[in-house]
Amino acid sequence: MDIKNRDRDLALGQSRTSLFSIKSMYNTLRRMAGSFFSGKNFGDLVFENLTRSFAFFLLVLVVIMGYQMLTQSMPSIERFGWGFITSDTWDPVQEKFGALPFIFGTLFSSLLALLISVTLSIGTAIFLSEFAPPWLEKIISMMVELLAAIPSIVYGLFGIFVLAPFLRDSAEPWLSGHFAFIPIFDGAPYGFGMIAAVLILTIMILPIITSISRDIMKSIPQAQREAAFALGATKWEVVTIVLSGERSGILGAALLGLGRAVGETMAVTMVIGNRPEISFALFDPGYTMASVLANEFSEATSQLYTSALIEIALLLFIMTFLLNAVARLVVWSVTRKYSKV
Repeated sequence: MDIKNRDRDLALGQSRTSLFSIKSMYNTLRRMAGSFFSGKNFGDLVFENLTRSFAFFLLVLVVIMGYQMLTQSMPSIERFGWGFITSDTWDPVQEKFGALPFIFGTLFSSLLALLISVTLSIGTAIFLSEFAPPWLEKIISMMVELLAAIPSIVYGLFGIFVLAPFLRDSAEPWLSGHFAFIPIFDGAPYGFGMIAAVLILTIMILPIITSISRDIMKSIPQAQREAAFALGATKWEVVTIVLSGERSGILGAALLGLGRAVGETMAVTMVIGNRPEISFALFDPGYTMASVLANEFSEATSQLYTSALIEIALLLFIMTFLLNAVARLVVWSVTRKYSKV
């Protein structure tokens, strides 16, 4: 009996010694890892590297997309070089390709839509944040957000069955009859053309710029408005102060809307007319980079034709990348300027 108790005590002592040794080894390794990783907690270190891997995954994804488009467009780049950007010829039968009409159509339609929508959006945002009663603000804000949620194909159908007939039968004949001396209002009333694409893009980017501008204006503390009123400022002067204080945010909202307009595909394809030509007349048909990809990629019958379309996609990719980079730079410079005031 004594021998059994002695063996049991010996086994318990050995197990305790083993557990103590394992615990000591774990603490030693933990201290070594802590000193190696500059004293960071191991869990924090794992979480930090996990989130870093997510960020690098997005970066790698963008690089892979750009690399794939670059390699797939090499036949077109080697064949046409810089002439692909400066040429206005698009002839798949003769395999002569130039992207200038599509670049022009994309920039022309997007900038005109931005010019119209920024004015309407800022006016709407000012009304919602400064003048509208709470119940009316909720209703209009809900309608604005509803416009942002409508699919682009629905806007395209609206353009085909409502907007284009109205332009062809009423708006374009009236504009050409009264303002034909202005080159942009000269031409035949097709209905489908650049003006239809501009108006559709205006409607599509209007809720984006309006919502962001409204939220930015409402973020201004009410105490600043009350201080301006206490100093004798009028309502117009208070609105001016609000706009000047959030100029960078509103500019960022406008550039975000421009990015949406540049990349819009289906709605524009359905109403722009899809003719590769360069014309400043709003009544004439046009073409955008996204539209030609949607229309002709499935019809590409040769390697050079496919490569030319992929090069257009690469140019659109670069354009949107540069647009976002410029937007970040402008917002940063304006914010830095006003932060010193």
